[in-house]
Amino acid sequence: MHQPSTQPRPSLYYPYQVFQPWLLSDHAAQERKKVVIVGAGPAGMVTALELARHGVASVVLAAELQLSQGSRAICFTRRSMEILQQVGVADRMTEGGLPWRFGNSYYRGQRVFRMEAPHDDDDRFFPIINVQQQYLEEYLHDACKASPLIDFRWGNKLESLQQKDGFAVLEIDTPEGPYTLESDWVVAADGGRSGLRTAMNLQMEGASYEGFFVIADIRIDLPLPTERLAYFDPEWNPGNTILMHREPHGIWRVDYQLPPGETPEQALQPESLKARIDAQLAMIGHAGTPWEMDWSSVYSARTLTLPDFVQGSVIFTGDAAHLLPIFGVRGANTAFQDAQSLGWHLAFVAKGLVGKHLLANHSTERVGAAREIITEAGKSTRFMAPPSPGFRLLRDAVLSLSLSQAFVRPLYHWRTSRPHEYTHSALNSPDDDNALFTAGPAHGAPPQNVRLGEDDFLLDHLGGGYDLLYFTDAPALPAELLNVVAAAREKGMPLRVVAVGMSMAVAGADATLPDTDGHLRQRYGVTNPGAAYLLRPDQHICARWLSLDANRLQAAMATALPQ
Repeated sequence: MHQPSTQPRPSLYYPYQVFQPWLLSDHAAQERKKVVIVGAGPAGMVTALELARHGVASVVLAAELQLSQGSRAICFTRRSMEILQQVGVADRMTEGGLPWRFGNSYYRGQRVFRMEAPHDDDDRFFPIINVQQQYLEEYLHDACKASPLIDFRWGNKLESLQQKDGFAVLEIDTPEGPYTLESDWVVAADGGRSGLRTAMNLQMEGASYEGFFVIADIRIDLPLPTERLAYFDPEWNPGNTILMHREPHGIWRVDYQLPPGETPEQALQPESLKARIDAQLAMIGHAGTPWEMDWSSVYSARTLTLPDFVQGSVIFTGDAAHLLPIFGVRGANTAFQDAQSLGWHLAFVAKGLVGKHLLANHSTERVGAAREIITEAGKSTRFMAPPSPGFRLLRDAVLSLSLSQAFVRPLYHWRTSRPHEYTHSALNSPDDDNALFTAGPAHGAPPQNVRLGEDDFLLDHLGGGYDLLYFTDAPALPAELLNVVAAAREKGMPLRVVAVGMSMAVAGADATLPDTDGHLRQRYGVTNPGAAYLLRPDQHICARWLSLDANRLQAAMATALPQ
């Protein structure tokens, strides 16, 4: 019988709540579900909220009775905030978060590189915002509770899963005993130590790097800005790397690499933690500043992915699908992109709008994204934690040269996580004008946000289905285009038409966005009326035209949602 802890987790700043377990005796008989999500972390909850946005119900299984322990993921990118805006929690993230855009690398007391992330007036969100994961989970959980399509089950632990012909049978344990649940689909969002991945004997591809890093969250008052701080080869930790980040609520994150041979158990001893953190504070000029330990853990850098995220009725997502190093804020940010993609692909299949083959597209795209990230993250990891004498020799040469030679300093760049572009997606239109555009987001890219007013942006008006952005100076949309749109809707395709350009409503459009100064058209590379963009439900571009007609629209939609 599963007995999760009922003691609130300790924290200096976060008031943990213990939730009541979901018990079978309090509910009616369990019919087969459309989707069961195993895991109630960010990946699982964003998947549930995305499914709900598309009208698909899900059950979320949380083995514990409270949110995760420790700050864990703290840095969230602009694209992650755009995804979180879609599921309704971006405002709360902004209210409590610390935005930033600069990163600094230091060697022998000298700043040798300063990263500046781009940010302009068209961006609603900063490049990165720091929020502890417990708060993110709280906001996502509140959104899940508010949705009638999400059945959240605290204290429900998956014990086993058996796949049948077209569905799965789950054995679930609770504080009052086990029960059986059937589901058409199961989303494995159970984290880096995925029990489902282990039970199904699935092997990941990639590399694991030797060495460990300690994460320590301390409460301390430091007069330093909210910027990434990286220190290479300090005297107190020779050959290794230290990272520091400011967090909300008076907390600072200190990450430091362990010397070879030291075990995680040794590293987490209180006297070891105190000695290292005191040494780091002394190095940056704050010796003797009082501090308190809130939470600590150990991690190692891994660059691994499953070669296929879809395994029968089970679909892996987030850390259950891939393991990425934290350098470049890749973990949770990649999981949000996984969940956004999975949400619409799975919803369309679950609703019967398209066959199971669409899920193969999801896997192909997101495995490709994981492999791209692994390539980038591997470069950062090899610089931060050289895996061989050869890599260390190269890294040390860069460190030494950077004191006097500017040309090597960009090698410090940590290659911040960025949204993957599905450039070669099977859903992209092969017969549009993508190659003829000189500006704007191309095939597979996420959209560029554009400021429309003081607190009004393009992405505020998009999402939930396919969006056709049609640029026009006419008072009405062409009848032949509307006929194609109507035919697609009759087949169940959720498609909104947004007219761009006029200051008054355009007949036939679901919404009209004025663009009197032409700024939106300029950002999207549009020079003539009749141009258009087709965006997928995850907002990525799948077609764009300098001049759109009915036949080209019909062909693009048939490609974007293959029957």
